[in-house]
Amino acid sequence: MNQEFWNTKYGGPEFHYGEAPNRFLELMLESRPPGRLLFPAEGEGRNAVYAARLGWEVHAFDISEKGRAKALALAKEKGVEINYNLTDALAFQSNLKFDAIALIYAHFPSEIRAAVHHKMTALLKPVGELWLEAFSPGQLSFNSGGPKDESMLYSPELLAADFSDLQIRQNNVMRYKLAEGPGHEGMAEVIRLRGVKM
Repeated sequence: MNQEFWNTKYGGPEFHYGEAPNRFLELMLESRPPGRLLFPAEGEGRNAVYAARLGWEVHAFDISEKGRAKALALAKEKGVEINYNLTDALAFQSNLKFDAIALIYAHFPSEIRAAVHHKMTALLKPVGELWLEAFSPGQLSFNSGGPKDESMLYSPELLAADFSDLQIRQNNVMRYKLAEGPGHEGMAEVIRLRGVKM
């Protein structure tokens, strides 16, 4: 899925995945003191802006200029600042280490997925946490969003292998009803992972 695909998806006036944060991200943030947080493939900024409003130092990147523009506009509207780079996941570089990294529906092609996930692990501080919510293969039975290519969907076994350098605290498949804008609406099968860098 290339830059043109995402620019088209984010090109309209509405927020394709809504302006409210992802529920799993809310759960992860609600009991934690703010730190430095990275959002890969952040799109239109709903999660990054939410974290910034809670006092986190937020960094994000995406390949879509349209997504970045909407994210920065949303941040301005909400009175917060986010650091948002225009780059792809393999090219992303940072001298910073992060207290947390949130991969929220950041689906990568199978040929680069493991490399991207390893890169994210390397960017965590010691005792930093990685949070992931994404679609699992059962999502192909639903029409609530996500890739239609099964190789871009994630299973607990696949994620356990990709994040083998982390201490896995949660890695489970569940079904719940999404209400995240027109792009994620209806019953879905997702996987949630929480890992800690020891």
